[in-house]
Amino acid sequence: MVESWQDPKAPIAARVEALLAELTVEEKLAQLGSFWPARDEDEGDGEVAPMEDAMDGGPATLEAASAHGLGHLTRAFGTQPVHAAEGAAALEKAQREIASRSRFGIPAIAHEECLTGFTTLGATVYPTSLAWAATFAPDLVERMAARIGADMRAVGVHQGLSPVMDVVRDYRWGRVEETMGEDPYLVGLTGAAYVRGLEAAGIVATLKHFAGYSASRAARNHAPVPMGPREFADVILPPFEMALRLGGARSVMNSYSDVDGVPAAADRHLLTELLREQWGFTGTVVSDYWAIPFLDTMHRVTATRVDSGAAALTAGIDVELPTTDAYARLADKIAAGEFDEAIVDTAVRRVLTQKAELGLLDAEPDLAAPNPDVDLDSPENRALAAEIAEKSVVLLDNDGLLPLWPNTQGGGTTSGEDADGLDSSSSGGKLALIGPTADNARTFLGCYSFPNHVLSRFESRGTGIPIATLREALSAEWPDAEVSYEQGVPIRELDRSGIPAAVAAAAAAEVCVLAVGDLASLFGRGTSGEGCDAPDLALPGAQTELVEAVLATGTPTILVVVSGRPYALGDYADRCAAVVQAFLPGEEGGAAIAGVLSGRINPSGHLPVGVPRTPGGQPGTYLAPPLGQYSEGVSNIDPRPLYPFGHGRSYTEFAYSAIELSATAIPNDGEVDIAVTVTNTGDRHGEDVVQLYLTDEVAQVTRPVRELAGFTRVALEPGASQRITFTLHADRTSFTGRDGTRVVEPGAFTVAVGHSSTDLPLQGRFTIEGALRTVEGARVMTTGVRSAEN
Repeated sequence: MVESWQDPKAPIAARVEALLAELTVEEKLAQLGSFWPARDEDEGDGEVAPMEDAMDGGPATLEAASAHGLGHLTRAFGTQPVHAAEGAAALEKAQREIASRSRFGIPAIAHEECLTGFTTLGATVYPTSLAWAATFAPDLVERMAARIGADMRAVGVHQGLSPVMDVVRDYRWGRVEETMGEDPYLVGLTGAAYVRGLEAAGIVATLKHFAGYSASRAARNHAPVPMGPREFADVILPPFEMALRLGGARSVMNSYSDVDGVPAAADRHLLTELLREQWGFTGTVVSDYWAIPFLDTMHRVTATRVDSGAAALTAGIDVELPTTDAYARLADKIAAGEFDEAIVDTAVRRVLTQKAELGLLDAEPDLAAPNPDVDLDSPENRALAAEIAEKSVVLLDNDGLLPLWPNTQGGGTTSGEDADGLDSSSSGGKLALIGPTADNARTFLGCYSFPNHVLSRFESRGTGIPIATLREALSAEWPDAEVSYEQGVPIRELDRSGIPAAVAAAAAAEVCVLAVGDLASLFGRGTSGEGCDAPDLALPGAQTELVEAVLATGTPTILVVVSGRPYALGDYADRCAAVVQAFLPGEEGGAAIAGVLSGRINPSGHLPVGVPRTPGGQPGTYLAPPLGQYSEGVSNIDPRPLYPFGHGRSYTEFAYSAIELSATAIPNDGEVDIAVTVTNTGDRHGEDVVQLYLTDEVAQVTRPVRELAGFTRVALEPGASQRITFTLHADRTSFTGRDGTRVVEPGAFTVAVGHSSTDLPLQGRFTIEGALRTVEGARVMTTGVRSAEN
């Protein structure tokens, strides 16, 4: 007999209420818990989650964890190396065991990490989030997320713990690589696109870390967040709201940090009043791993583990991850009348609703993987990974040396000798390749990629997928070149013994490619990634000394920075022939960088974070009011970046002209069109990122000098033009006023259009007329863009 709650044709709400009425307290609490299968302790060392070894609470076996049912199953694929078919079979077995042990036969929601691709053995490793943002191409990110989601669904996964919606406030923070930059609008649009792609594939997208995590004091992981409510509302929160309203994310994960003394995991105002009552979110809130026990062990806002569970559930966290501990202890408290069962019921409704949406409450849920033999690193995946990598590489500076020895299959067509006297008509010359990121494929990958997140703990396992190093990619790009390689120094150790050999190789070469940067890992095992925070923004280890030694040879040097955060390059960038930035560009990163150097690829990436001039004086992102910028006569510290937010050069040139505003004054709920003409004035095809910035000239609170209000990529042949029109609604000028409400304030505004946040050749001005308007509920969150051939 099919129960009413098992009928897929019945309304989900009715099904959930029917099942909820049948559950005991213990069965309800089980739906709010999870289980993390133990990894093989004979292999691998090092944690994959914070304080993993210290968290010994919760059941030790799946049998114990699922005695009354189970809400989530944690990382069946992402804990240790398993092939797709093997993992799918193990997941199906676990699901059948969970269902058979439950009175009602309800399976668990299987969740995995998926930031730079499905975090499992053999899956494609795409560029990291900071690289997505450097493309300024949300549609490309949406395509990527759809492929990631399809691979996850193929093997039976339901939920992905991505994307990271944190806005960078301090470049020293280890998880900068996981973000989409320092501008809330760029983060919001890019993150919403990722969510749409993942959700379209049937995977529940999870926004994290809600909220404030990236603004920790001194950029230390988990450290307190000293931030006022207006900055929190105008910088930290908008990307999350955009990803919910524009992307349709069905889950949110809390931040570990406290904001002004209140941990997010115990903040009812944040997780219920704001998220649900104001924004209308109806999905599930899941805890970051062990964030609930951290309330008593780390934050010390609760005295016992059961108190932590009560505080988190009351605040609005529905599911405890990665394993059940605090929530399972609430049964006695409920029986004693010390905790309201209605609070539990509210969370269980949300979990069961999601299970119904996923088909897990049906009479015969399909527990077999749809396609366990899926190729998780298919040619189509790799082609998309290459496209993103190519569009993410940023040419920061170039004295004319690049493109070097242009590849005849693409790139430049110069001939004869260039300005440096190098033979640019050849297919290669004598090249010295120096540096610690030159011959290590893992330096292209983020900390949540499977090779760095898990395989790095297992000796002799390699990367699990083919990844060409930069050394291999350059040899393929210029097969006739004579390439000599020296590491020079390690990435983070202070071993200088290899510098003399590196100097000798550079001195003997026509040109030197000097590859420096990061190796992403976890909790201090790398130089970028979770728990890998930096004391300053100097290159790690002895890499700065290597750079200085190589530059002292006088050989024309191309500095290639492969990193998860921007590093201060001001001491030597002007002595480099060219500077290239690649933000952990993924498994196809080597070929992308090589293609940019040869000219096979015309660089089109733009900076989602500024590149500092000096290693100290942090934090200093571009989104700041006048006194947060350079203030001559006020402070001796100059925070202006060496390369600003939005900067990126090309092998062609783009001219901006003929700005026109559709109105000089608009009502407080109106809109204005800003049109400009963009022309490729160079001699080769290229792509540029056209950027619109907004300045509020006078406001009731301090406002940023300028903030990104719109952007679009344009692709133009030599001599071609496009007319780009941005439609800016008055809502896009709104901010949090003195009374804590969002307002559109009448007054004058400047708009500027150009190549970066400082290179803005075109400006216009309009005013908003009428009374101060309070903005409540949904608002216009995006700036429309349309283009026409000119």
